[in-house]
Amino acid sequence: MKCPICKKPVAFGDPYMPFCSERCKLIDLGNWLDERYVISTPLAPEETVERAGAVGDEADGQSE
Repeated sequence: MKCPICKKPVAFGDPYMPFCSERCKLIDLGNWLDERYVISTPLAPEETVERAGAVGDEADGQSE
C-alpha cells in the first residue's frame, strides 16, 4: 500500500496507516478542513426529501 499523500510504501499495521507518518496524516486532515476534498453528490437525495416530508406530516397530525 502507498501513502495517499506522498506515495511512500506503508506496511500493514503501521501506526499511521494508511499514511506513512503523522505529517501526511495532518496534511490530509488539512485538505479536508480547507475543503479541497468534496463529496460530489448526496448518496440518495430523493430519500432524504421523502423522509423529511413524511416526518413533517406526522408531526402535524395530518394523514393522506
